Amino acid sequence: MPPSRRALDGPPLDRRTLNRTLLARQGLLERAAARPEAMVERLVGLQAQVPRDPYITLWSRIEGFKAAALERLLLERRVVRMTLMRTTLHLVTARDAVALRTAMQAVCERAFAGSLFQRRLAGADVPAIVRAGTELLDEAPLSIAELGRALQRHWPSYEAVDLGLAVRYRVPLVQVPPRGLLSQSAPPRMTTLRAWLGPSGEISDDPDARAAAEDAAVLRYLAAFGPSTTADIRAWSWLQGAAGILDRLGDRIRWRRDDR
Repeated sequence: MPPSRRALDGPPLDRRTLNRTLLARQGLLERAAARPEAMVERLVGLQAQVPRDPYITLWSRIEGFKAAALERLLLERRVVRMTLMRTTLHLVTARDAVALRTAMQAVCERAFAGSLFQRRLAGADVPAIVRAGTELLDEAPLSIAELGRALQRHWPSYEAVDLGLAVRYRVPLVQVPPRGLLSQSAPPRMTTLRAWLGPSGEISDDPDARAAAEDAAVLRYLAAFGPSTTADIRAWSWLQGAAGILDRLGDRIRWRRDDR
């Protein structure tokens, strides 16, 4: 049912109320006495394309935050850096890594299916490439270039970068330290989520499990970024069927209008 036909709660929200609500939910009105892991989960992960960005994000929100605290979590494998929403790199807790990747697996697969890399692999047995790449990354962390060159020994007709990215998009991978540390760095190398976290790092391919994971991710997004429109949800996640997800959430969400 479209929002226009739903029961609406309260008067229209003006822009100031919307802006202040977002700042409050994001923890940006005042710093909190919070653990880094708890803040990472509250925000449904932190954008981490630039390795230093999660440190700035947490310093902005946590009273007395020290970079060493986040570095320790990375080294202890309690937080990980991996491809999630919008197929971009995020820092998330180990627990959320499985839940959010389950929700975003279709997003990552769809992004690869529409990519130039997929087109340049026309005629190749992509599932076989993905299986071979997964086995290599289960054994040891590799860069995309290293992975591509290893796969090229078996698929010499294709570019190494395309072979490597086929695995990067379709397989849940984590970037391993020292990449992501503030005190030191290194070129990005990846291993599988399963290899990094053990049996707890398996994601589900069951359609019902994926739908439940999508529902949970959207509900948490609304708590961290709302009030939001369905377009906002799509922009944040690239999930398809945002309206259907909201329908499934039913009375777990409330509908409001803004002043427009």
